[in-house]
Amino acid sequence: MSWKPGVKTLNDDTWNYNGLRFATEQEALDSANELRSRWTLVYETAAHESDDEVNYKFEDGRNVSLEN
Repeated sequence: MSWKPGVKTLNDDTWNYNGLRFATEQEALDSANELRSRWTLVYETAAHESDDEVNYKFEDGRNVSLEN
């Protein structure tokens, strides 16, 4: 199990995701909020459970790939 960051943008009621998957709910939420700070159209963020494998960590305010 992992956690994925989700965002909703203006004029869109659905959650949007990228390929980032985190070990903790807090990391995913931090990643979504960091994205929100750069995208003016994001109005809501959340972290949702995923069956995907963890492939990122959120460290020092940025997403860090575990595949390096």
